[in-house]
Amino acid sequence: MIWRRNRKLGYNISILALMMNKTYVIDSHAGLQLWARLRECWQRRDLIQVLGARDIKVRYTQTALGMLWAIINPLISVLLLFFVFNIILKIDTGIIPPFLFTMSGMCAWNYFSKVVSEAGTSIIGAQELVRKIYFPRLVIPISKSLSAIVEFIIVLVFLFTLLIIYKTPLDIRILLIIPFTFMLVIIATGYGIWIAALTIRFRDFHYIVPVLLRIGMFVSPIAFGSTHVPPGYKWVLSLNPLTGIIDGFRYALFGTLPDWPLLIFSLLVSVVICIVGVVYFLRMEQYIADIV
Repeated sequence: MIWRRNRKLGYNISILALMMNKTYVIDSHAGLQLWARLRECWQRRDLIQVLGARDIKVRYTQTALGMLWAIINPLISVLLLFFVFNIILKIDTGIIPPFLFTMSGMCAWNYFSKVVSEAGTSIIGAQELVRKIYFPRLVIPISKSLSAIVEFIIVLVFLFTLLIIYKTPLDIRILLIIPFTFMLVIIATGYGIWIAALTIRFRDFHYIVPVLLRIGMFVSPIAFGSTHVPPGYKWVLSLNPLTGIIDGFRYALFGTLPDWPLLIFSLLVSVVICIVGVVYFLRMEQYIADIV
């Protein structure tokens, strides 16, 4: 085994060095075979782990507070939304303390926004790697969802600490946090893959996505419930990929009944968009090395 370290990329690529010693025959139609390409990504899961661990290490290297930034960043956003919606606009959150209400929504949004923003520019950032070695390009944006899950767990632990401090009663519904988290990962990864493919073709998305995410934070039901939205505008909220997830989180944590038709429709729309995004990425994959 030859161990190499690429100073420009900044991480160990010994696994990729081994891959270079093998010959791969690529079917020209394989790009349209969704399950075949996903299976190939699963076979390269060791590479996903390497890239994900590298992102975590680089993100907090030479920072004074280290992993505390995983809590500080979403906490600042929570305080901002709490001030606007609960102090100024005085949005009613029912029996749920307003700060807990906002934090439960931010927990899901923080993960989604981080995956979408980082996965969107992931191919451009790894262009030197993409040009030199063949591997499933889906590996790169998928690794961003793996590295972001660490921060999500930290924020989730902080949220459960707040639940204990506020003496919030929990029941068996808390187990629903697991399937909703799984759906959150799938949806965030799907959107990230789609943005990554669009950014390769249209570099404008490098500037558009941050603006859309800033707008999305205020139009998502983070500091307000979906029940506060007038009936005539609920169809707009149903197109938001985080509506169903955030309502599901609150149902698991606080037992508040969500708008089930809105929740289900939001999840269905998100799944369809994710599948379309992955298919579009696979269509673009054969041109990625030439475009970047």
